[in-house]
Amino acid sequence: MKRIRILLLTLLLFITAENIAQTNYEPTQSNLEARQWFEDAKFGLFIHWGVYSILGDGEWVMNNQNISIDAYKKLPSFFNPIEFNAEEWVKIAKNAGMTYITITTRHHDGFSMFDSKASDYNIVEKTPYGKDVIKDLAKACEKEGIKLFFYYSLLDWHNDDYFPRGKTGNDIEGRKEGDWDAYINFMKAQLTELLTNYGDVAGIWFDGDWDKKDENWHYDEIYKLIHELQPQCLIGNNHHDALKQGEDFQMFERDLPGENKTGFGTSESNVGRLPKEVCATINGSWGFDLQDKKHKSKKELIHYLVRASGFGSNLLLNVGPMPNGKIQDEHIQSLAEIGDWLKINGETIYGTKAGIIAPSKDWVSTQKGNVLYVHLLENRTTAFVIPEFNASIKSAKLFATKKKVKTKQTKDGLLIEIPESDQNDIDTIVEITLK
Repeated sequence: MKRIRILLLTLLLFITAENIAQTNYEPTQSNLEARQWFEDAKFGLFIHWGVYSILGDGEWVMNNQNISIDAYKKLPSFFNPIEFNAEEWVKIAKNAGMTYITITTRHHDGFSMFDSKASDYNIVEKTPYGKDVIKDLAKACEKEGIKLFFYYSLLDWHNDDYFPRGKTGNDIEGRKEGDWDAYINFMKAQLTELLTNYGDVAGIWFDGDWDKKDENWHYDEIYKLIHELQPQCLIGNNHHDALKQGEDFQMFERDLPGENKTGFGTSESNVGRLPKEVCATINGSWGFDLQDKKHKSKKELIHYLVRASGFGSNLLLNVGPMPNGKIQDEHIQSLAEIGDWLKINGETIYGTKAGIIAPSKDWVSTQKGNVLYVHLLENRTTAFVIPEFNASIKSAKLFATKKKVKTKQTKDGLLIEIPESDQNDIDTIVEITLK
């Protein structure tokens, strides 16, 4: 009996492994090149936009207010974003120094923001606007040389076939039972549409796995489908866990890689070696929230970008456009301020890797070859001591002014002396050339 149990358990683990990842995945040359581009890109714009923006209470409003299926279906009938301008959005991103955009094509409410034949519950069929905003954005991105990623929710509070249900949306009135296999086929059909009707897609950004952690999501089939349709297309999955086979980059929500300050994030032991991306909000919300007063300062936003780079990661910074299709003025202003900073200091961010100096609350480092950029962020003293620094230094200077910086190896580490008058309120960058 014990041997039978062991055999059954082994078989179960084998079946599960077959279903959670794209087995025997070997990335193509175009995929490897895309990974390298992504690792160097460093800064992207996340856009959470859907019919939920009408209510001005974030993208989780259907769940948080337990809005019934029938009531929520009324929202698309007065979603008419006549001020949406895809080219304007892309230029805002480009002006911010961003190199790619990730937009929600379908969020947890189940409403598709693109022209889908797999379901008429979409922006073209159900709204007075009647246009495919994803198509417009794809054209604008291609024109401006900005890469486009598609966020796609695995979780669906609207579709009856998302059954058995998960941890969320269970108090939404009107949800019925359905067929899980039919739901998987529905997702495959929509992903096929996204990967065949919108030109080159830089990546698919999955979310919602955490709603049913033990479910068979058929990733083996889904990841294979994506890579067959567009081999260069990068796959990421916000499952807050170790990488699965078939995934091309690892994402971290509201957290730097391995820090897990949120409590639901990815532990340090599960941080892999593939390209990384941290996603964060420009204020406190992902989707448009009329009463969100947690707008981050210029310093906070630049520090987020610099710290992410110091962890060898991109930053995907989110805005939630208003229901009229406009991005809030204060968000545009903040993005422009980051762009101005990057015009001067971008050399220390783009194309870098995490530097040899480990990140701390006071500094991070980025690196290109033998050039090390030390970003001093918090400490306002005139002498900085970097512990456990053993590399030989050829020269050290302030990145901004090229003024020589005094350095000295001590028993406590590398001593860097910078007069307070030479320090920057946001980020004092020391450029060190190693021997």
